[in-house]
Amino acid sequence: MTNRAKNYRVGIDIGGTFTDFALLKGDEVILHKNLSTPEDRSLGVMEGLGKLAEKEGLDLGAFLSRCDAIVHGTTVADNTLIEMNGALTGLITTEGFRDEIEYRRGYKEDIWDVRLAPPKQITPRRRRLTVPERILHDGTVHHALDEDALREACRKLRLQNVEAVAISFLFSFVNPEHERRAKEIVTQEIQNAYISASHEVLPRAPEYDRTSTTVVNAYVGPRVTGYLEKLVQRLAEGGYTKQLMVMQASGGVMTKEYIDGAPIRVLASGPAGGVIGSAHTGSAKGCPDLLCVDMGGTSYDMSLVVGGQAPAEAGWNMHHRYLIGVPMVKVETLGAGGGSVCHVNAGALEVGPKSAGSEPGPICYGRGGTEPTVTDALVMLGILSTDEGFAGGSFTLTRKGVDEAFQSIADDMGHGSAEQAAFDCWRVVNANMSQGVRRTTAGKGIDPKDLVMLAYGGNGPAFAAIQAEDLGITRVLVPKASPTFSALGTLVANPTIDEERSYIASAKALDLERIRQLWTDLSNRARKFFTDAHFAAGDIRVNYQLNMRYPGQNFSLSLDYQTDVPLGDLSFIGDDFGEHAIALFNARHMAEYNHIREHEVPEITGVRLAALVVTPSPGAAGGFTPSGKAPVAAKQRRANLGQGFAPVPVYLGKDLEPGMEVPSPAIIEETFTTIVVYPGWKAQVDDAGDYQLVKT
Repeated sequence: MTNRAKNYRVGIDIGGTFTDFALLKGDEVILHKNLSTPEDRSLGVMEGLGKLAEKEGLDLGAFLSRCDAIVHGTTVADNTLIEMNGALTGLITTEGFRDEIEYRRGYKEDIWDVRLAPPKQITPRRRRLTVPERILHDGTVHHALDEDALREACRKLRLQNVEAVAISFLFSFVNPEHERRAKEIVTQEIQNAYISASHEVLPRAPEYDRTSTTVVNAYVGPRVTGYLEKLVQRLAEGGYTKQLMVMQASGGVMTKEYIDGAPIRVLASGPAGGVIGSAHTGSAKGCPDLLCVDMGGTSYDMSLVVGGQAPAEAGWNMHHRYLIGVPMVKVETLGAGGGSVCHVNAGALEVGPKSAGSEPGPICYGRGGTEPTVTDALVMLGILSTDEGFAGGSFTLTRKGVDEAFQSIADDMGHGSAEQAAFDCWRVVNANMSQGVRRTTAGKGIDPKDLVMLAYGGNGPAFAAIQAEDLGITRVLVPKASPTFSALGTLVANPTIDEERSYIASAKALDLERIRQLWTDLSNRARKFFTDAHFAAGDIRVNYQLNMRYPGQNFSLSLDYQTDVPLGDLSFIGDDFGEHAIALFNARHMAEYNHIREHEVPEITGVRLAALVVTPSPGAAGGFTPSGKAPVAAKQRRANLGQGFAPVPVYLGKDLEPGMEVPSPAIIEETFTTIVVYPGWKAQVDDAGDYQLVKT
């Protein structure tokens, strides 16, 4: 029993509709899904852990006591920004810079949309206050902090009942003296306020990036930390004795204690888990270049993996219309999921972005929903069954009320039947997703035809092949664990700390001692958190990175200077440091932009350290070796797979073995998802038991 217990690792991902679980026991992966509990998401987590314990024949306490790790991706921060229900937040900044957060560097997401409203201000002007103080670019104090003015600003914020305060002073990333003192005073003056200081959240230039990130951190911080504290308490009461590991937007995981310092790091952590899992799976199957698509109950996420890597970028990350400066795996999101509501607007059929969520959910859930959704359309088209349990048997779908809802859509459009309206909704949501992919790949100069699609999420495999056909993609990977793939991705992710510090200088005029000191400070900080999490210092590996640009460029490129070395090993810093950095930067610039400025000397804008510990992860290898055994359909169902209604063979995933090939048209029912083999495709069960859809 003891040996088996050491193999328990649980990955959790909370979505808008379902909470997903992946239990790793040795090489075996056990999946589970249950409806999310928006009123208190920790309840849904504990409910799912209880179900996993039942599957293992254990009570919850015994199960939790035998878990080596619980790794958690959460959408709490994202939901807070989507719903704009975060903490009442104030901003204290340097006199003269009150409105910088609203100027946004003059940035507008769509310069051609004259009706595009500015983003809702987290800190409206009445809650943006300034104080006299000034630190210069070299860290010297030009004007001392006016503490009386600061206390008066606190009084004004206190009268507005602020719950969180962001502090962002000029050049605090060089000298944080004023911000530290300001934090002490705000703590005294505004009791129980959550305080977000820019030198702790994002200690680097430029000013708008740092202020925006600090403000968003203050806004979501109380919600994130409050949720995590509640979950940690429930886990401890249940019998879990280890530290909770939390997924970060950077694609790594780390302890709650580390996340508490900058809760903004969990923003988009759920989608990041799926991308990290995709990179792991694609590389193992010989597909290093991937288009990753995740269609869940609420949203459709797109991302790219190139060369087997999903790099975390720390530059211009616009997320929910605010700039987030911490490292983030790039994920684009559309309001297109199984719960996306279908409706007619001025005679035109639209799908999303409004979602039915899990409460009440789609009409077919039978939980009081009245608005037709994509999931309801799949029921109407015969792609989803109402005969057996849905989502692992948690409930059964019903057609009651679905026909009437789509007939109402047909009536609003002035033509067609309920089934035709459902098919039109299927076409619209598919077109929305395909167009979203085209925008994402075109923006990166990538032709989707050169990629392999990896589809996951509860609804991703139902649309994958038809989307791939629209995009010219001929091969699709669908992991058997696709319905809980983001949860599984958290188990692939390694404990990681990825931070940077500003340092601006010409690459030919470097203060090597200053660079050495900055990297030493970052190393010491990483060592502390890893040691507190009971990781051995000798197991920590580090990538030392530089941010560089040509003079006059607005954005820097991040490049690896030294990779996979022990923490704290800075022996590579020598007299040739600058010349080597220039060569690396020019090579990266050529690869990225196809040119270099031969007669210009680039400059360093910051140093970055990415430290990690490699932990066990589930295997993903597997090509396709034909077995010669023909699969046997369990039944037939009247369905429309894009060419009208016809009897379609339905196969059960539990009956399919590695080496089998399923011809089209066909529907494959797995426990938590449905894979559609559209006309002109075939499905292969590879050597690892995963699916590969291939264009014939």
